[in-house]
Amino acid sequence: MNDRQKLATVILALASLASGAAIAQDKGASIKGEKERCYGISLAGQNDCAAGAGTSCAGTSKVSYQGNAWKYVAKGTCSSIKTPTGMGSLKPI
Repeated sequence: MNDRQKLATVILALASLASGAAIAQDKGASIKGEKERCYGISLAGQNDCAAGAGTSCAGTSKVSYQGNAWKYVAKGTCSSIKTPTGMGSLKPI
C-alpha cells in the first residue's frame, strides 16, 4: 500500500468514526424525554442552577445535597431519588 492509499484509508476511518459519533449524539438527544427540576440531590459544584446566596448558577453549589440547588432529572423520578440527607424534592428544601 502506497502513502496515498494509507492516507485515504486513515481519512475514511476518521470520517466513519465522526459520523458514528454524530449519529449517537442525535439518538441520545431524541430519547432524553421530559425533565423536571429536582432539589437537594446534586453534589457540590454539579448543580444545574439555583444554588442560593453567593452562587450564580450551574456548577456553583458549595455543598453536596444543597436544598436550594437543583438538577434536571427524568420527569417523575425526583421524589424516588435517595441521598444521605433524604429524598429529592420538587421544591426547594
